[in-house]
Amino acid sequence: MTDTSPDGFAAVARAAYAALPEAFRQLSADIVIRIADFASDEVLRGHGISSRYGLLGLYHGIDVTQKSGFDTIPHQDMVWLYREPILRFWQEGPDSLEKIIQHVLVHEIGHHFGLSDDDMHELEDEARRDEE
Repeated sequence: MTDTSPDGFAAVARAAYAALPEAFRQLSADIVIRIADFASDEVLRGHGISSRYGLLGLYHGIDVTQKSGFDTIPHQDMVWLYREPILRFWQEGPDSLEKIIQHVLVHEIGHHFGLSDDDMHELEDEARRDEE
């Protein structure tokens, strides 16, 4: 059985990130990964989400397409993983917890590279077609 305590979840998240391709990890090495049980009410309201379980992860930062070498960056880029919503999603489906966390990480890190949600859904659809 998977340990879903905060420490156990963090261990699964570290393993999920470590299993991503090396080149991807190198390109995203400057991103801090944080875990919280839920997104704050302010974050949920800001994204128009009414359910505490409606957000699995969030990229917070300035994507690389918007950065300049002359910018002063007040905060480090972060990816937030929201433990309780991810655990509920995992309990409702067939995928492993590690696979779900990997998916959330790739999706949120994709925002760091300037990809929109639509861009990432298109890439995922293309990857599924290639697997068939």
